[in-house]
Amino acid sequence: MPHLRCEYSAGLEAHLDMEVLGRTLHTAMAGTGVFPLGGIRVKMHRCSLAMVGDLNPGRGVVNHFLALELSVGAGRDKDVLAEAGRQLFQVAEAVCADQLAAPHFLLSLEIREIDPELSWKANSIHARLAADSANG
Repeated sequence: MPHLRCEYSAGLEAHLDMEVLGRTLHTAMAGTGVFPLGGIRVKMHRCSLAMVGDLNPGRGVVNHFLALELSVGAGRDKDVLAEAGRQLFQVAEAVCADQLAAPHFLLSLEIREIDPELSWKANSIHARLAADSANG
């Protein structure tokens, strides 16, 4: 149940291809070997209204942000999750390198562990992927 919510400021699309970002983060999550492919979800959410930093840094420049929130099921070792988080953040930093080089961008990642007693799921994708794998 690794769900990555990517929340970003309106207008960031003019500086960053959100589909490329989403696909790159999905590939990075799968590449960690920590998260089952059938449960990975990368969701892009544009904030149509957001107040960021000093609001008006001048000369027509707008502050932007990209906040990554990774929700995972309970049971993984903290060190394993921390390493997966480091890998994911490094990928995000690489994709956002141009934005990070300017003084008007915030990037963050937080991992949240979901309490299994307070989480319900139904997922037919795992069975299909297993069948696809078995059939070559």
